[in-house]
Amino acid sequence: MAGPLAGMRVIELAHIMSGPICGMMLADMGADVIKVEKTPDGDDSRRFAPVLECGESASFMIVNRNKRGIGLNLKTAGGREVLARLLKDADVVTENYRAGTMEKFGLGYEQIKEFNPGIIYCSISGFGRTGPFADKGGFDLIAQGMSGLMSMTGEEGRPPIKAGSPIADINAGILAALGIAAAYAEKLRTGRGQIVDTSLFEAGLHQMFWPAANYFGNGTILPKMGSANPTSTPYQAFQTRDGWINIGAANQANYERLVQTIGMPELAQDPRFKTNSDRMKNRPVLVELLTARLMTKTTDEWMVMFDEAGFPAGPVLDTPAALSHPQTLAREMIVETEHPAAGPVKGLGLPIRFSNGRSESRQPAPMLGQHTREVLLEIGYSDAEVAALGEANAVLLR
Repeated sequence: MAGPLAGMRVIELAHIMSGPICGMMLADMGADVIKVEKTPDGDDSRRFAPVLECGESASFMIVNRNKRGIGLNLKTAGGREVLARLLKDADVVTENYRAGTMEKFGLGYEQIKEFNPGIIYCSISGFGRTGPFADKGGFDLIAQGMSGLMSMTGEEGRPPIKAGSPIADINAGILAALGIAAAYAEKLRTGRGQIVDTSLFEAGLHQMFWPAANYFGNGTILPKMGSANPTSTPYQAFQTRDGWINIGAANQANYERLVQTIGMPELAQDPRFKTNSDRMKNRPVLVELLTARLMTKTTDEWMVMFDEAGFPAGPVLDTPAALSHPQTLAREMIVETEHPAAGPVKGLGLPIRFSNGRSESRQPAPMLGQHTREVLLEIGYSDAEVAALGEANAVLLR
């Protein structure tokens, strides 16, 4: 079944992670995404670990599913001409170059809209297209530090620590896809395109709702609290006999259900812990009492009891356990494609479901230049012209 974005054509000039995640989400939802890679080496993430025995990078393949790939040398007139012809009938172009790069190629937004006024030009950068840092490059680590995320991640007294996943990169890709979908809806009404502009810095700031609420509300700067929560307790990871379990007693009813389930009902009436305010003031003592009790059973034993009581809890899983969990599989979050070099390749599915149609994993990430000839013939080049572009090193042919 066709996805909800069937009919949208996207030219992806973005590389590494944020832009490719955006493009893969659009492709999973039905868009025709053509990934344009520089020659001769392609997207830098093609060399990121782990590189498989076949020479393909698992890091590249997991964020570039469902795209067609072409190789262009934009330093040549022929390469720039191919890109201009691709953009003539495109709905969207995505890029995450430094400011001014596309303009140097003669294909910035103002230049493209002269021949394609409906183009949606999505720019993902380190800090956005405006402001004093507009010309600075940026990476996920830099964005996590400058957005405030690293100042509150980890435990008090410990060095700054970033999230284990590149959250600014990933969130920027999601925000870009959302912005493109909104701009496309407007284009369908008006025929007009526009610039969609987001950044890694803003993607990091976008994760700071609770810290911002405290600071704007009463000037409070939240401390590092590990897995704990600044608004309620107990709401954190606790050690069990054989691992860790997350306890979600985020309101009074769940706190009372928790202490009843673990056989410590007296804690519901203890004046130190009677209300959430009391518990927040005496959190270290409460955590010590609960930890001592929770370490008497395994995580699985507690999960049986909590599930029977209807109490929100969950095990802290490692990567293999999370990727093989029955809920992960039931939600079709693991998809598999057949790659021409790597063979069967697993990846993460689209975390959105539609009642009218569905996302599909149609094809694996492209090999460098895999679809160059196919795409050029589609946009009007003859076989002889394609061959000539290849001879001139303007395009990469397979």
